[in-house]
Amino acid sequence: MSAADRQDGPAARPAPPRSRRGHDMSTRIPRQGVTERQRGDEMTDIPGNDASSARRRAVPAPKSSSRVRMSAAQRREQLISIARQLFAERGFDATSIEEVAARARVSKPVIYEHFGGKEGLYAVVVDREVRSLLERITSALTAGHPRELLEQAALTLLTYIEEETSGFRVLVRESPLMSATGNFSSVMNDVAHQVEHILGAEFSSRGYDPKLAELYSQALVGMVALIGRWWLEVRTPRKEVVAAHLVNLAWNGLSHLEAKPGLITVRKPG
Repeated sequence: MSAADRQDGPAARPAPPRSRRGHDMSTRIPRQGVTERQRGDEMTDIPGNDASSARRRAVPAPKSSSRVRMSAAQRREQLISIARQLFAERGFDATSIEEVAARARVSKPVIYEHFGGKEGLYAVVVDREVRSLLERITSALTAGHPRELLEQAALTLLTYIEEETSGFRVLVRESPLMSATGNFSSVMNDVAHQVEHILGAEFSSRGYDPKLAELYSQALVGMVALIGRWWLEVRTPRKEVVAAHLVNLAWNGLSHLEAKPGLITVRKPG
């Protein structure tokens, strides 16, 4: 009897296909209806008229999405953060709603729903920075001695610039949309009013005209603000050194004030 005649039952299964290198390929062919991933693709069965003749093809595996559904409050915070960075980099005019939406991976109507448009979004960003900086400086003014107060104010502003660079850039970029009550100047005016009260008391105790306290407070705060804008770009020397020199100039100047200063270049008529 031949080898074929000695086979029991149904016809013997054909030998599993082998690759050109002679490896058994049977373990690489999944059963019908079972999927497998190979090199990032998903193997999907496509049944034909006969299950044994099912065709198979590779289709791309679904990409895992990193997007997480946000609540309305979370989405609002995300948009404010993105807009803050863009406004700091480019300013109001060069920033578009389209770019904010693209970075947030949302449609433009989402931004309009939250803020009404670019102007509303910008106003929210600026308002937050104004309040943040003012709160920092106000809470820092805790010392009793005027020199220590000056040190605290200068160092607080420089620390804000260091830690919240984008926020400070937003504030110092002037926008035609913002009034004098919604920018860096307004913050400095508020701080100057606080310094004015401190200087007014000192002037009275030392025999100076307290009405001049407003002038001196604006001069001091303006000096610190301009130095802060300069240091924003150069970042050297370190903030403690900058603050020390600011105080050196301001305090030593204040400590040697003349009660009735005059201009030496202006001669009295003869």
